[in-house]
Amino acid sequence: MDQSEDTILTIAASLPRRVLGAGSIAGLGILLLSLVFEMQNLWSLAFLVAGLVALVVAIRLWRATEDTIVLTRTELRTGSGRVLTEISNVEGVDRGAFAFKPSNGFLVKLKEPRGAGWSPGLWWQRGRFIGVGGVVRGGEARGMAELLTAAKDGTLDKYL
Repeated sequence: MDQSEDTILTIAASLPRRVLGAGSIAGLGILLLSLVFEMQNLWSLAFLVAGLVALVVAIRLWRATEDTIVLTRTELRTGSGRVLTEISNVEGVDRGAFAFKPSNGFLVKLKEPRGAGWSPGLWWQRGRFIGVGGVVRGGEARGMAELLTAAKDGTLDKYL
């Protein structure tokens, strides 16, 4: 089956957002590593570990944001093919200011837990919750949240 036929919306991180996100974390890592040479005490070990972790996270973020998030009539998945959830498993979508969601994104509440996973800058998944957002554009994420809500409610056709 051609996956592009049933695609409703795809969101991706733009190159400037990827550069800013990964560059900021890499800059923090470099700053922490530079402090290792300034200090000659026990803190230098902590700065060394934190700096290396920040550089690893920056690399993971850069690679992860090459992927996309795809909404179809039946599922929410990544462009690489990982199914985050089926539409029938969605209990609700929360875009509120006080929701525990990624920046510029939304939170999906599931009826049944789906496991755990994390793609820095795009999505995270833990049990009954999926957070979508991070380095994606806020308007695109808002649109996906609205269409996901409509798909859950069975009113998607009036938007398409």
